[in-house]
Amino acid sequence: MGLQFVANYVIFPYLLLFLITSKQTHGSRAVQADGIDKETNVLQLHSMDVQGHPSSHMHHMDSSLIMFFKLEDLKMGNTMQVYFPKRDPSRSPHLLSKEKAESIPFSLAQSPSLLKRFSFVQDSPQAKAMEDTLRQCENKPIKGETKFCATSLESMLDFTRSIFGFDVNIKILATKHQTKSPTLIQDYTICQVPEEILAPKMVACHTLPYSYAVFYCHYQKSKSRVFKVPLVGENGDRVEAIGVCHLDTSQWSPSHPSFQVLEIEPGTSPVCHFFPADNFVWVPSPVVN
Repeated sequence: MGLQFVANYVIFPYLLLFLITSKQTHGSRAVQADGIDKETNVLQLHSMDVQGHPSSHMHHMDSSLIMFFKLEDLKMGNTMQVYFPKRDPSRSPHLLSKEKAESIPFSLAQSPSLLKRFSFVQDSPQAKAMEDTLRQCENKPIKGETKFCATSLESMLDFTRSIFGFDVNIKILATKHQTKSPTLIQDYTICQVPEEILAPKMVACHTLPYSYAVFYCHYQKSKSRVFKVPLVGENGDRVEAIGVCHLDTSQWSPSHPSFQVLEIEPGTSPVCHFFPADNFVWVPSPVVN
């Protein structure tokens, strides 16, 4: 069925940009034998994203964790500090075709040869990030979770269809930055009543650091709620953020960073978080707004 399947669904332009940019750049840039653009063969680490400084009470915390909040915080007029990474899609690793992705080993056991293949030095930050991604993809899912690391658009769609059903239309939800600004961390105020997206199921996909685009996609049987949240930053930035609230966290590891950030215990309270613009949520379409 391949990419012809995409035409039947509402696909957010950011996702397709991985494919479009990849095809355009290969015509003018140096390309490795395996089809990976040398100029974008760079792992983007969180430490590379941060511009500006979080407030003093957040100095001890990884900036990427400043995205969690509680369900009761989701009220118009409420203000919270949020970190939104802003990455240039044209400089990000590209999605490979399914055929190309399946021709490259994707296994922690193969990491020495993979590091050599992608020219990363053993024990470098990039090598450790790459190995962490492979380890995360190979870890067993928690109870009630179905997970998959997608290395191509086709495999991502196949996984999503396996969750929703092969005869169900699907759409994608993603955070949209309505203004351009280099600021990554600031206080945002909820400027309108959040809009809940009522969907029977959802699949969330998160980018992982790797030499080419890898998405950690997962579905949880426990109830989750999806929201569009209009935000305005203290500098005037406007964001239509996608937020997801997980209502049952009883199966989560006590070491999950959200519990540290929110100062709660597993299973005691819903955990909510905003999605960066290059992460997204799949839901059946049409959905009830």
